[in-house]
Amino acid sequence: MASLWTIDEICRATGAPLGNLAPDREIFGVSIDSRTVAAHDLFVAIKGDQFDGHDFVVQALEKGAGAALVNAKFAQAHPKIEGLLVVDDALQGLEQLGIAARARVSGHVIAITGSVGKTSTKEAVRITLEQFGKTHYSIKSFNNHWGVPLMLARMPADTDYGVFELGMNHADEIRHLVAMVRPHMAVITKIAAAHLENFPDLYGIADAKAEIFEGLEPNGQIFLGADHDYLPYLQGRAAGLGRHEVTTYGFAPGADLRLGAPKLADGQISSKFCFRGNEGTLLVPQLGAHALPNAACAYLIGRAFDLNSDSLIDALRAYVAPPGRGEVLEMAIDGSTFVLVDESYNANPSSMQAALDTLAQTAHQGRICVILGDMLELGEKSPELHRALATPILTLGPAQCFLVGPMMAHLRDKLDAQVPVDWAENREGLLSKLANWLAPGDLVMVKGSNGIGLGALVQACREKWPPVKV
Repeated sequence: MASLWTIDEICRATGAPLGNLAPDREIFGVSIDSRTVAAHDLFVAIKGDQFDGHDFVVQALEKGAGAALVNAKFAQAHPKIEGLLVVDDALQGLEQLGIAARARVSGHVIAITGSVGKTSTKEAVRITLEQFGKTHYSIKSFNNHWGVPLMLARMPADTDYGVFELGMNHADEIRHLVAMVRPHMAVITKIAAAHLENFPDLYGIADAKAEIFEGLEPNGQIFLGADHDYLPYLQGRAAGLGRHEVTTYGFAPGADLRLGAPKLADGQISSKFCFRGNEGTLLVPQLGAHALPNAACAYLIGRAFDLNSDSLIDALRAYVAPPGRGEVLEMAIDGSTFVLVDESYNANPSSMQAALDTLAQTAHQGRICVILGDMLELGEKSPELHRALATPILTLGPAQCFLVGPMMAHLRDKLDAQVPVDWAENREGLLSKLANWLAPGDLVMVKGSNGIGLGALVQACREKWPPVKV
């Protein structure tokens, strides 16, 4: 395995003195977590919301880390610890290392943001591109002030395609992140009510997402999801910055890549599409129609790289939903099975509506149960936005609703016994309630904001009813 950095390269990137380390010592990875640090990694001791990495420097070095990037204050207090690279601030040092990593890459870099769909679109793009070249990408949702520089710092010099996710919950965050990433292509998936508590309205969110245009490389390209009300506003923001290479995609009639009506069959969603006079069919092994715009974005990016159209369509057949974001599991129960749809990682009004609409379109023959957790960070409109979920739920007509969290009490009251509802303040006891209700042939969807902790429920389900391989 080729090394990622040498100590000398890290010192030149961060401004850290060489100290007692050999300049040609090779570093094979970059980590901020002492629990998962590997031999010959660089451990970066950043201070997070709950932990300070400096408290784990010794542990990381004992596990074999090749060096630790630390604040000067820590180094002064621990003069006998060897293997330290000292900077004024470890997070800024990580940023400088990420900037150096980006500067040495001659491949193509893509940055993706949006209120909803950014992680799933990132997955569609990376799954597609990695079939055509060496692809580096953001793991999980490492899309914030430490996640983005960490993902950059881990990017090998010979990367063909770099795919990065940029997140935010305040203005000016993406501006800082995109300045490090310097993408050749920028994607905004959709503007919707997410992190609304920190913005006056959805135009404020659109402005914050449009910051991604500012870091775009000269002659860079922009791809915009077309299935929301703020597309013209984003197009105007791009034009105001002199960015005219804009391509739109989605179900909307005026989209440059126009998707036709979705069709669901055999656990796969498909749609015909038209792009610049060329027609084709996108098919992905997922249940939700929302996967099709994600696939369309990946297709467009591949076409911008002059990749073959048919090859891209074939590549997208590998676009399966990741855990917590629509993964479909067949679970063993009483000598038979039931279906679990895991949407436990994130939720906002738009994605919740899409998930419920998807269930309404399935051809499932058994009972349907939805387990919904609070949608967080919606500000003063949160009660109203939770109550609004009553419409898609009543359209779906599930056999059972389990609602979790204080805000879901507003939805419970709105449903008013029109469907069977069981509400609880938290997830405690929910597994036993589900077990008492569940039977072979059922379909269960779990969806809520990550902070509600429904991912733990999904894991408990996996342990109680092990998934079967199909």
